[in-house]
Amino acid sequence: MHKAVFRIKSDSPYASSTAQNNTRIELWCNDHCDLLHIEGDQRDEVVEHVKSRVGVRERIENGGDQTVITEACLKEYRDDYIELHIAANGCLLLPPLRYEHGAKVVRVLALDPSNLSTLYSDISAEHELTVESKQKLTTVRSETPVLSASTFLPNLTNRQREVFLTAYERGYYEIPRETTTREIADTVGVGRRTVEHHLRRAEEKLATAFVEYL
Repeated sequence: MHKAVFRIKSDSPYASSTAQNNTRIELWCNDHCDLLHIEGDQRDEVVEHVKSRVGVRERIENGGDQTVITEACLKEYRDDYIELHIAANGCLLLPPLRYEHGAKVVRVLALDPSNLSTLYSDISAEHELTVESKQKLTTVRSETPVLSASTFLPNLTNRQREVFLTAYERGYYEIPRETTTREIADTVGVGRRTVEHHLRRAEEKLATAFVEYL
């Protein structure tokens, strides 16, 4: 299985409301209604727009962000609707859709990488498009509007977790560092090179898991 992340320049109200500010919108599309998770400076303006177009069934304040359930599906009101292209090229959309920095960000899965190439051609014929990343996957993680650690943390081995937590607790990531890999190795009971290997693998997994949210 292969995954690509596309960033599409868009003039839709959702994308526009995130331009030149820190507003971020995540959208889970359903047949009869949608769920929006909105955070940032322009969240109230986004909610009012949605309310004026399709209505708001429920609105929940979550401190610095909001969760909104709409009265109807929003997809027919978006001028950057690309789901037909995704289906035509044998690809799958990995929810949620994301709007940030004036663009729509979509994550797409395909069994054949060539399908991602034809999808790119089809979308770029109508929209300004860039590819943020493209990779081969062995697993796909699910996401939910209410975040929990299990939705985005990578699968570390027991030893990777032990070494990483020991390094963190002993100040390895402080500036300046308060411990060395030799001291971590003595604490955990393995060799220094083994500690360095586990740290690199844990850091790589954590970076891969979190990079698309930055």
